[in-house]
Amino acid sequence: MADHRNANGQPPKGTASGGAGSMYSINLENFSKRLKAFYTHWNDHKAELWGSSEVLAVATPPPSEDLRYLKSSALNIWLLGYEFPETIMVFTKKQIHFLCSQKKVSLLDVVKKSAKEAVGVDVVMHVKAKNDDGTALMDAIFRSIRAQHKGDENDAPVFGYIAREAPEGKLLETWADKLKSASFQLADITNGLSDLFAVKDKEELMNVKKAAYLSYNVMNNIVVPKLENVIDEEKKISHAALMDETEKAIVNPQLAKVKLKPENVDICYPPIFQSGGEFDLRPSAASNDENLYYDSASVILCAVGARYNSYCSNIARSYLIDATPLQSKAYEVLLKAQEAAIGMLKPGNRISAAYQAALSVVEKDAPDLIPNLTKSAGTGIGLEFRESGLNLNSKNDRVVKAGMIFNVSLGFQNLQSESNNPKTRNFSLLLADTVIVGEQNSDVVTGKSSKAVKDVAYSFNEDEEEEEKSVRAVSNGPDTLSKTVLRSDNNEISKEELRRQHQAELARQKNEETARRLAGGPGSGDSRAVSKTSADLIAYKNVNDLPPPKNFMIQIDQKNEAVLLPIYGSMVPFHVATIRTVSSQQDTNRNCFIRIIFNVPGTPFSPHDSNSLKNQGSIYLKEVSFRSKDPRHISEVVQQIKTLRRHVVARESEKAERATLVTQEKLQLAGNRFKPIRLTDLWIRPVFGGRGRKIPGTLEAHVNGFRFGTTRADERVDIMYGNIKHAFFQPAEKEMITLLHFHLHNHIMVGNKKTKDVQFYVEVMDVVQTLGGGKRELGFHGVPYKASAFIVPTSSCLVELIETPFLVVTLSEIEIVNLERVGLGQKNFDLTIVFKDFKRDVLRIDSIPSTSLDSIKEWLDTTDLKYYESRLNLNWRQILKTITDDPQSFIDNGGWEFLNLEASDSDSENTEDSDQGYEPSDVEPESESEDEDSDKLEREASNADREKGDESDSEEERRRRKMKALGKSRAPPSSAIPKRSKLRR
Repeated sequence: MADHRNANGQPPKGTASGGAGSMYSINLENFSKRLKAFYTHWNDHKAELWGSSEVLAVATPPPSEDLRYLKSSALNIWLLGYEFPETIMVFTKKQIHFLCSQKKVSLLDVVKKSAKEAVGVDVVMHVKAKNDDGTALMDAIFRSIRAQHKGDENDAPVFGYIAREAPEGKLLETWADKLKSASFQLADITNGLSDLFAVKDKEELMNVKKAAYLSYNVMNNIVVPKLENVIDEEKKISHAALMDETEKAIVNPQLAKVKLKPENVDICYPPIFQSGGEFDLRPSAASNDENLYYDSASVILCAVGARYNSYCSNIARSYLIDATPLQSKAYEVLLKAQEAAIGMLKPGNRISAAYQAALSVVEKDAPDLIPNLTKSAGTGIGLEFRESGLNLNSKNDRVVKAGMIFNVSLGFQNLQSESNNPKTRNFSLLLADTVIVGEQNSDVVTGKSSKAVKDVAYSFNEDEEEEEKSVRAVSNGPDTLSKTVLRSDNNEISKEELRRQHQAELARQKNEETARRLAGGPGSGDSRAVSKTSADLIAYKNVNDLPPPKNFMIQIDQKNEAVLLPIYGSMVPFHVATIRTVSSQQDTNRNCFIRIIFNVPGTPFSPHDSNSLKNQGSIYLKEVSFRSKDPRHISEVVQQIKTLRRHVVARESEKAERATLVTQEKLQLAGNRFKPIRLTDLWIRPVFGGRGRKIPGTLEAHVNGFRFGTTRADERVDIMYGNIKHAFFQPAEKEMITLLHFHLHNHIMVGNKKTKDVQFYVEVMDVVQTLGGGKRELGFHGVPYKASAFIVPTSSCLVELIETPFLVVTLSEIEIVNLERVGLGQKNFDLTIVFKDFKRDVLRIDSIPSTSLDSIKEWLDTTDLKYYESRLNLNWRQILKTITDDPQSFIDNGGWEFLNLEASDSDSENTEDSDQGYEPSDVEPESESEDEDSDKLEREASNADREKGDESDSEEERRRRKMKALGKSRAPPSSAIPKRSKLRR
């Protein structure tokens, strides 16, 4: 992003080109301090950085509409406080020469005494008349230099100048020609100036902080709300128009709610907005005239750079609209890489370590994105937007020092997504922040503009507008109260407040209960996974049992469940259970190939079992391939192997399932004296196996259990009363079936299926409608597995008994409930159930309508279940692993209170107030009292805004449109949320 003058082509604010009547005055204290630092640096690093120069010359160019702050201009501002265009400064050990106009001389006269006192040099002024080309004055400067030179006549002094700056304007072109023809030894002093400017003093750091304060407030208060409004209202606006509005906010800080004086601020570059597949991450990028593109899978890049007292800051953010998995992954990796780079900017580290840290993250997490990673992680920043010598690339071995400031800018460019839309097929990502290196850690001074995934990823629901209208219509009704009001007019505590108090008490009890349970140590609860074991797989007990070979072709022995392969002239048998996959293909020469891949113990697809552990060190065959000219034979072999393998696997799976069953007591049949109660013509779920037509059966109640059977002898199942954990009867109210459902303590086998849920039902001809047209029982829609279903709470369970697989959750086994993706304007949210057995996977119910949120909270509270809320989905497997690995730390850190959103927000705000609460006011550096007064006014204005509701309204509007879409452990099922091509309609 190139440095420019302001949009009107005027010199940046703070230049001293106003003449003798200018209001500007040079801060002599700063001048003395910095002049001394300048001469000290020159003496200490003369040979290393200043080219052994005995004389230093700096020539500043005239004002230009499209001019960066060059090093010559930077030295002017750093030393004198203002830029002096068309001014030549020559430094020797005894004198400082200024060649400029009379107006500038009148401003510079005040430094003579300070220069003498600070470093013992005389200031000599050379006044250039309006029509004078300055050659005579230049010759006078050269004569003075030669007179001070201590060498012999043949040894010309070394004259240092900024070789990388091309002369601009007649004065500087004349100076360059005279310098080259003056027979001096010329040396480039660019590196010396770069090192001089690299470490900032306190005043410089304050200037950068104020510039950063303006940048991130423009991003937060202008850019983001504008983007959200444009997308929300589906407006059309060009990137160039967004640039103009943002630039106005920078040069008029009050528009961004920032109290900095307009005359002290300016842009570093015209703000950058990019979208619609056209992205340029180079510093010279510009906002084009195309309209902002914000359909699904689009990316919007925004970059803002503001100056304060000529010191630069920079911030860039990427915003994702209905992000694709690739975009989400790339952004997460980029964010992690940028944070890694910032983390390496510590005193003593090499500058190259920052880029290497970022590169290492990409190499580990997304190696396929390495070619798209920018070749540097940014540059130094200060008076110059890009300080040469401080590039954050892999080759810069300079040492990081406290007081350095970096623009840490990292991106992925030209990424390709699988899309037919050219505006979303190509995308880039960019993150940039201004970072000050401290004595211990780095300070990201633009960090208050969030780049967290949850704050840059947007997702908009199709019917959101209609839902909001209906919500507004309901909330404006005569009998409804605002949910934000905690007390009614007569000061009685509302239900919401009572619920909050009860939940706080439940949190305390739950944490105490969890602490007691965890104090018992590991071992509570069932193991998450049981290692599978298999019996020895033996196809043939001895070689004589092998069938005779048939032309050394592949044979399938169905009886012994073996596949015989011709290998080196012998038929080698393999039990079919050792085969993982078998496939065939044909090439262009009509050659047919069969490929057999075997299970190899110890690999991800085939973990070790007790059988393979007995034979550790054995060599396993991984795969074999055979060629044949007979495609029909190959096809038959493949089909036979697959059929045999399927049969064996099913049999072994059933055997393994039965091996884990708890032995049930024997059913005691009711005698002739007490005839069993029977329910006839019932269907069962899960159904019995077999390919025949399904037939209904009869359920009988006997002495100690139920028996269900059909007219087929092999279709029978016994359910012991003692094994029934929960029993449910559900009439056909708004459903097509009436059912009786048993949820069991221990699994049983129904046919060849292992299950804890057995259901008997009868189909009705018509849906039953409750008389009086009453409402359906308490419940809510959600997606517990693959399809949306109506989930019903009972006194002891949460159930869904219509769709399979069934859902039965025992309330007493629940540790906590976390309501996820909860936020203003969200159409759906998710409910995550964490069980007391931490080794058990959590249960997630996705896509619950937000209209059910309050009723679910009320139900959870009345059943004494502690619930929390979060704005995004959490990685519960990792969380539970962390808890079980170190339960004591979990207890010491407050237990489940890390999920308390209100407490977390409060803590975050307190932390920001104490650690990052810097909100600068615009003051002159020598006036501390004015700084305090301005800060006070800033706080009073902020409080007034809050009282009027301005600040909260802005935040509410922003949250209404934002969804924390990324970081989810899994997306809601496609069957529950319809896909669409547009963000909103």
